[in-house]
Amino acid sequence: MANQSEPLVVVDHVEKHYGDFHALKDVNLTVERGQVVVVIGPSGSGKSTLCRTINRLETITSGEIRIDGKVLPAEGKALANLRAEVGMVFQSFNLFAHKTILENVTLGPIKVRGVSKAEAEAEARKLLDRVGVGHQANKLPAQLSGGQQQRVAIARALAMRPKVMLFDEPTSALDPEMINEVLDVMVELAREGMTMVVVTHEMGFARKAADRVVFMADGQILEDETPEEFFTNPRTDRSKDFLSKLITH
Repeated sequence: MANQSEPLVVVDHVEKHYGDFHALKDVNLTVERGQVVVVIGPSGSGKSTLCRTINRLETITSGEIRIDGKVLPAEGKALANLRAEVGMVFQSFNLFAHKTILENVTLGPIKVRGVSKAEAEAEARKLLDRVGVGHQANKLPAQLSGGQQQRVAIARALAMRPKVMLFDEPTSALDPEMINEVLDVMVELAREGMTMVVVTHEMGFARKAADRVVFMADGQILEDETPEEFFTNPRTDRSKDFLSKLITH
């Protein structure tokens, strides 16, 4: 039985080395149920690495990560089961090119969760409607715009009924006019109480939807504040420097 009092995601003294490169340095982070945590920082700060360790796409050198009270397993069936509880949306949409949108969204529930095809399709259609691409269900990914494909990727992750959603720069590969249509879906998810960890450069999203802003530089978390506090009163020189370089209109 999961411990309801423990945060949903706990990153505990995590270190990550790639050879001589020290990518994550004693990182500690907790995410409560229903919280939206936005991770920002300069390129190479360890944001994406952190995001990818939370569902073990990257192994960690030391420390511990717990999801809903359970330590992330190293491999095998236990890892697959835990991964099913952690939805992930990447920069690239990673949709199967030869499968329809509907098939892309139903594949996980049928194969991993053992849901019947009829039930999976009914749920998938609801989710595709929810992200605004229900009318595209029978098309192939290549027939959709980048923004539509990314919304399908979000629906696909939601179809697994995850406890937490990880977003690794979900809008950075999109044309500017498509960014908002994806962010709007994410803002709506946040409003509905989905627990989310979002690595992004979209400061408007951070201000609007985040409960907390985590600022990383050089593999470390330097600040962990409310958006209001972080954007109006950054404490470290690195965060002040980072914010000063953002284009403000």
